Amino acid sequence: MSLLRPANLRSRLTLWYVAVLAVLLLVYAALVFTFQYGVLTRQLAHDEVQDIVTVEGLLYFDTSGSLQLHQDYFSRPQSHVLVDRLMEVRDLDGNILYRSATLHDMPLGGPNRKAEGDTGFDERVVRLQDGTHVFLVSHIHVLQGHVLLIRLGYSLKPLRIRMMQFLLLLLVAIPLALVLAGAAGQMIARKALRPLDRMAIRAGSMTANNLSDRLEVPNPNDELGQMAKVFNHLLDRLEQAFSQLQRFTADAAHELRTPLAALRTVGEVALEREHDEEAYRDALGNILEETQRLSQTIDSLLLLARAETTQPGEQQTIFAVSELTQEILELLSIVIEEKRVTVIEENDRPGRAMVKADRSLLRVAILNVLHNALKFSPPASVLRITYTYDEAQPETMRIAFQDAGPGIAAGDTERVFERFFTSASPHTATQSGTGLGLSITRLIVNRSGGEIYFDPQMDAGARCVIVLPTVIGA
Repeated sequence: MSLLRPANLRSRLTLWYVAVLAVLLLVYAALVFTFQYGVLTRQLAHDEVQDIVTVEGLLYFDTSGSLQLHQDYFSRPQSHVLVDRLMEVRDLDGNILYRSATLHDMPLGGPNRKAEGDTGFDERVVRLQDGTHVFLVSHIHVLQGHVLLIRLGYSLKPLRIRMMQFLLLLLVAIPLALVLAGAAGQMIARKALRPLDRMAIRAGSMTANNLSDRLEVPNPNDELGQMAKVFNHLLDRLEQAFSQLQRFTADAAHELRTPLAALRTVGEVALEREHDEEAYRDALGNILEETQRLSQTIDSLLLLARAETTQPGEQQTIFAVSELTQEILELLSIVIEEKRVTVIEENDRPGRAMVKADRSLLRVAILNVLHNALKFSPPASVLRITYTYDEAQPETMRIAFQDAGPGIAAGDTERVFERFFTSASPHTATQSGTGLGLSITRLIVNRSGGEIYFDPQMDAGARCVIVLPTVIGA
């Protein structure tokens, strides 16, 4: 198995190259052999036709009426040796009038065929009694009032011997050519894959401490360069994810340390000396308050981890966003009644806009936005929810949540989505939570194929916009 499929990529490329080249050379050799054989055969037929024309001028009847062939046209006696033709002359009844000595009294071509050589030069291959294959040409010739059928042929044995020698030469040359091509292919593959070796060495040396290193891209336009660029993009994402993980771990440790330290301090103070029942109740109340804050932070971290591990397309269903918003408003109805907030919904398109997303996660995202809007809304104010659609992008919808609260500082419209970010504004600092809600919301919306942002042009209040892809035809 290792011989058929080498583990080394260079060897596999060379093997495939040699295999393809071997097939091409064999096909080429077969075509060349067939073409050469056909050319020589046609040349032999042409020579035989010329020979018949020559023979027709040399035939004559002697005084006894026997058909003879002039032999005195040779300029030298040794030229007789060059004449290895096989010739037979018959009349139309099949009677043998002349037969060359080279036939050794063997018939040439059997009985007369119908219309043989009547309209031209007939060509065919016949076999003599001794097994010799002969390329035969027949032609009708009229001599002194006699109609003669001239058959003239040459043995195919010399031609076939030369063709077998030519074929043997091809079969010997092909393996030699394949060996040379294999060696050249190995060198070419080694040179072509040398950048890949360098990339592998560079990638193998990368650890968590040097994620900022990147692969060298010698030629960004070829396949190896494209692979190096893709790998570098992967390293960019890994470095960013690793940095986020480090920052998240540090922030989480800090946020968990604060309530734990508060719990420990309250407990230690309560145990330092005896207190009355009311003091212990206050201490337990403080402990429960910090415990609740710690529990909220842990729940937010778990939800954030779930949103991060959820891949786009997983657990998605088709549902109406307006119905989901109504469900969340009913959940927050107590808060709405306590603050006497008036909720106004506007939809510029009749019917229900359907989206495809993870309903439970999108519910958390909208809940975070609505809870923040209600938390920072002053009493007896208006919370406006609008559903709008862009004619240029009919496949998307925008949900805007506009409150009448203190708003967001111009420089914080993007920072509010960072993890554990809490505003330093005195208007919102007392009501700030763990700083994870909007981070979770942005992650969920992005995983749903949408986007979320705060309108930076708001003079009063805050306007949070969520853009979601809709399901066409749902």
